[in-house]
Amino acid sequence: MKRNNVFILLLMLTAITFFTSCKKSIDYKNDYDRSHDSWMSFRKSSNNSYSYKVSSGSWTGTSNETVITVKDGKVTNRTYVYKIPTKTPGEGIIKEEWQEDQATLNTHSAGAPTLTLDDVYQKAKTEWLLKRKDAETYFEANNNGMISTCGYTMNDCQDDCFNGIKIASIIKL
Repeated sequence: MKRNNVFILLLMLTAITFFTSCKKSIDYKNDYDRSHDSWMSFRKSSNNSYSYKVSSGSWTGTSNETVITVKDGKVTNRTYVYKIPTKTPGEGIIKEEWQEDQATLNTHSAGAPTLTLDDVYQKAKTEWLLKRKDAETYFEANNNGMISTCGYTMNDCQDDCFNGIKIASIIKL
């Protein structure tokens, strides 16, 4: 009888060790959880219909913005604007601009991917916020508690190294 108890105890310890070692920890876990709660509240109040603007810029001064529109939990539109800098600060010359509707989604290679905010939060938890020894992780929730910056930069990278997302705004439809 004692032999069975020892076997069961060893089996349980092995299972616990396996499951806890497979679970990846994330940076900013408490901030992420609060932000996710804000997202869940917004999702309900907006009937899962909203748009959000992803912005990106380079050290060279180029910038781009992608607006993703989601209706009833499905991406329906994506617009994109790419600008190069001028001598006047804060201005830029539009070099590329387009709009996709539901029938033409993902027909352009530029721009932010067509993710819902559910997808963004999933990527944040499973990719962008994972603890790394060789990277700096970032998380901000300046969109009424929802994600505004989430991602990481490898320590040895010099230019335009951010892996993640920067959301400038989120609005209900």
